[in-house]
Amino acid sequence: MSRWSVAVGALVLAAAMSAAGRGQSPPPAPPRQAPPPAAGEVQRPAFRSGVDVVSLSVTATDGAGRYVTDLAQEDFEVYEDGAKQDISFFTRTNLPLSVSVLIDTSASMEEKMGTVQLAATGFVRQLRPEDQAELIDFDSKVVVTVPFTSDRAVLEKGIRATVAGGSTALYNSAYIALKELKKIQAKPAAELRRQAIVLLTDGEDTSSLVSFDEVLELAKRSETAIYAIALKASDVLTGKGFHEADYVLRQLTTQTGGRVFFPASVEELPGIYQLISQELSSQYAIGYSSRNPRRDGQWRRIVVRVARVGVAARTKQGYYGPTL
Repeated sequence: MSRWSVAVGALVLAAAMSAAGRGQSPPPAPPRQAPPPAAGEVQRPAFRSGVDVVSLSVTATDGAGRYVTDLAQEDFEVYEDGAKQDISFFTRTNLPLSVSVLIDTSASMEEKMGTVQLAATGFVRQLRPEDQAELIDFDSKVVVTVPFTSDRAVLEKGIRATVAGGSTALYNSAYIALKELKKIQAKPAAELRRQAIVLLTDGEDTSSLVSFDEVLELAKRSETAIYAIALKASDVLTGKGFHEADYVLRQLTTQTGGRVFFPASVEELPGIYQLISQELSSQYAIGYSSRNPRRDGQWRRIVVRVARVGVAARTKQGYYGPTL
């Protein structure tokens, strides 16, 4: 069950228990209609208690790859296993963000660290006061250098302190980041946050204890969009390692609704981080209650379509249904 429905259900139950404890039933309130939203105001989504809600962060782009941010609810159609679903909430309001910034600090990154630090610092500076981020650097070991904070100065200091050395525990780092984000997932509805991982690496995994399949399964069960930047050295562009890393990063990002970038040089990093920041601030939040009543825990595939000609939508590819 979605954490949104659990949070709202808890509030309803608390109100009922409070009334019962006073030995009286609350008087019925007269029916009242909410005033229409003011001009330019974006209406917040409404949630119903006791309902399994499937939540989606959706990115819409035109044929030139530009973000489309003026769509309305009626422009979207959501399908689950081929069956059209009824959208129960929709908003263009940017919810607060929790993001894990992962930086590969293996030995092969030594000559690139200056540019990497500059680009990652630029990304952190784009965070809003209500956003929060953590910094994880990984080589042979995975270290949460800066736990989740909204203090951008602390994050920038942590980025500038990263030092290259060791091998590459890519899977371990993604696994730990997903676990860290899961800790902050169950929050009251008022603290609802989008979640993302922004990962930079220059090579394939060489020293992780967990497997790629374990990481992919955890990612598919999460509410986290993964963005990956694969910075490759020119001498490995045609090697086996490159093709394996290509597949791994494409799977992680595609399944979760994120995106992977393959820059030709380190100089492209500032622009890529800026693009990721722009995407995270251009998304729609869409939710629906599945028409599928089965509680079998099976994978359910999601497709989002946009009625406007020339506009495509991207979101996570599916989710695991509820269980008994």
